[in-house]
Amino acid sequence: MGIYVNPGNENLKIALNSQIFVDKSLVLKKLCSFLNSNQRFICVSRPRRFGKSTVRDIMVAYFSKGCDSREMFSNLKIAKEPYFEENLNKFNLLSIDMGFFYNNVRDKEEVLEKLEEKLREDFRDEFSDIEFSEKDSIADLIMKVYKRTNTQFVIIIDEYDTLIREKMSDEMVERYRSLLNVLFKSEQLSKTIALAYITGILPVIKDKVQSKLNNFTVQSTMLMPWGMEEYFGFTKEETEALCKEYGMSFEDCENWYDGYKIGDINIYNPNSVVIAMMTHKFGNYWTISGSYEAVSDYIKLDFDGVKTAVVEMLSGREAAVNVAKFDNSLNEINTKDDVLTYLIHLGYLNYDEETGLCRIPNREIRQEWEKAIESTGRFSKVVEMIKESDTLLYLTQNGVSEEVAPALDKAHTEVSSVLNYNFESSLQAAIILAYYTAKTKYTIIQELPAGYGFADIGFIPKNPKDPAMIIELKCNQNADTAIKQIKNKNYPAAFENYLDNLLLVGVNYDKNTKIHECVIEKYQR
Repeated sequence: MGIYVNPGNENLKIALNSQIFVDKSLVLKKLCSFLNSNQRFICVSRPRRFGKSTVRDIMVAYFSKGCDSREMFSNLKIAKEPYFEENLNKFNLLSIDMGFFYNNVRDKEEVLEKLEEKLREDFRDEFSDIEFSEKDSIADLIMKVYKRTNTQFVIIIDEYDTLIREKMSDEMVERYRSLLNVLFKSEQLSKTIALAYITGILPVIKDKVQSKLNNFTVQSTMLMPWGMEEYFGFTKEETEALCKEYGMSFEDCENWYDGYKIGDINIYNPNSVVIAMMTHKFGNYWTISGSYEAVSDYIKLDFDGVKTAVVEMLSGREAAVNVAKFDNSLNEINTKDDVLTYLIHLGYLNYDEETGLCRIPNREIRQEWEKAIESTGRFSKVVEMIKESDTLLYLTQNGVSEEVAPALDKAHTEVSSVLNYNFESSLQAAIILAYYTAKTKYTIIQELPAGYGFADIGFIPKNPKDPAMIIELKCNQNADTAIKQIKNKNYPAAFENYLDNLLLVGVNYDKNTKIHECVIEKYQR
């Protein structure tokens, strides 16, 4: 049993001994279907702490000849599959964590030399009857073992994109890409590999002409999951079961950690869900695995449209993004689309393939965005507005309409461009941003079906002590007209459980003066 070659199943054993273990072993059903096929080269890119390491540990325990994992898998879902025994501990397995090697080498330019040195040591220990030389490359090591044992390899490279994300020298990156090219595109080595599985935050890097790893046809990403979405992150059913087991509110858990719709499945951040269950407290645990600086470093770049997109998303709207332009590297980030696509891969945004729109997924990530915009200096007015939103909510709840109107003036101007200022959707977005912190106390619904039409914005309280609110918007009319529409179209019918504590808020703005008027009434049955 080696460290890198034919490792044991200790990591899976530790995971199984943990207080919370969500069984993802059926991922092996998918992976085994790719064995010795043209689809055997697989790249899985997900944000940090989204379960990539758990799947790696399952693969090592299942495929590696360095252990006997039959008993360990006996209570897992995969053991019930008829082909379970077929590939159990039958392959030579090579497992490399590029993040580990990078972080444990003083001279980062020597990381590849150290990698080959450690692998040669492990191959010698594991296959003592085979002669290896100091000049043997990783490909040479694999070929010699295959020639002697006639046993194929399963190769796992975790955090394969470390050297790209850490912005190593062009020479180093090119050497690394050439190494991967030899491993996975060499005709001589191809027959020795039953399955190649690489993980990272970024998908396979594209060359300007053609990817060196274009044989990695199975790419499960935040943009296209390739039918593997349920294995990385917790599904709704898995999260709901944990909340029930630990006596936690599933609704609050959704608010904090949901929002990643990948393929047809809603995925929850597994790391944050587990910590919330263990501590019995919902909160922002993202900083354990990431940093808001990943956002601020890129949104402070003055690319056309970045600031507008960020403000739109902070106000609860979605932003258009062309994800096809991104080349999966950090050297060619030159546009708004590049920035947003990179942030999707990092987990700071969620992307809807059908609409081509992205958004901030949940409360946890929203807090990271708040930190990011405050640190950049480009969003000072938005930051000020967010800080004042608690006060605005208090003034609204207490009917102080003469102080609410000026705050809406400021919000509407900041959120809107010259081109879209007079669109009603722009005013809606401005109001959502102006009431930014209200999201923690209310479910806010735009175009809420109510009575004989649609209320512009509905605020449904999470605490029954807070008043429900209906906001109706008008342009070049007056706020009283907005209040009359709420009553005439019977919008309060949608707030049947809140009629004794319901506020009607009418807002009008003048296109020429850009001055807002506000009227607030307590609903009378």
